[in-house]
Amino acid sequence: MVQSIDRAMQIVQALISDETKLHWSISDLAEKTKLPISTVHRLISTLIQHGLVEQVAETKQYKAGHLWMEIGLRLLENVDYRVVARPIMEALALEVKESTYLNIPHGTDAIIIERVDSPLKVRIIDNLGIRIPLHIGAGNKTILANFEEREMTATIETLIPTQEKRQELRNQLLDIKQHGYAISYGERTEGTASIAAPIIGYGHKVVGALSIGVLSYQITDERLAYLIEKVKDAAQLISQKIGKTP
Repeated sequence: MVQSIDRAMQIVQALISDETKLHWSISDLAEKTKLPISTVHRLISTLIQHGLVEQVAETKQYKAGHLWMEIGLRLLENVDYRVVARPIMEALALEVKESTYLNIPHGTDAIIIERVDSPLKVRIIDNLGIRIPLHIGAGNKTILANFEEREMTATIETLIPTQEKRQELRNQLLDIKQHGYAISYGERTEGTASIAAPIIGYGHKVVGALSIGVLSYQITDERLAYLIEKVKDAAQLISQKIGKTP
């Protein structure tokens, strides 16, 4: 039984191993997996019965079944971002010795849904559940910068009253999107700063932001470059774990 499952998964992996080759013949699969043709044929028949493999009617070749997509989408719907992000945030907070935050968008605001406090006594603390408009703070701006154009425009028009200020924010968001991170100084609390990177999920859709809160007077150019690197790496790791596509 275990050997059959292992061999069946070899076939499935072969079917999705080459983006330029969408359909496979039995002989191609046998060559790729190094399994006997009779074994491949038998396992393919079983996989088809369960919707895990489909046969292309026109060519009689095979491709991965749509059931895999259904399974993947159901798993994505049930992803708890806090559970995924928490250990990465803990490691980041311990490494940089600063507090870390996880924000998710909600309408024209973002909500802090997770926080890991700095191991030091002097630290910045924002309360969980707090709602902040998306044009305020590094974490929120990096979310807004990665919105689709229509959603970004609607959000900016709702939040910003004048055309001049809207264009100013747009220019800032373009720079954030290009560089993959945002920095803010004292936008919510005087004397503090934030460095943030977006968390990108399935279909390249932004689902949140990871940020590091620091005291402004502690930031040097060298320290800032270090924090940017660390928050981008951690946000990328979270993105991969929640299903970001290549």
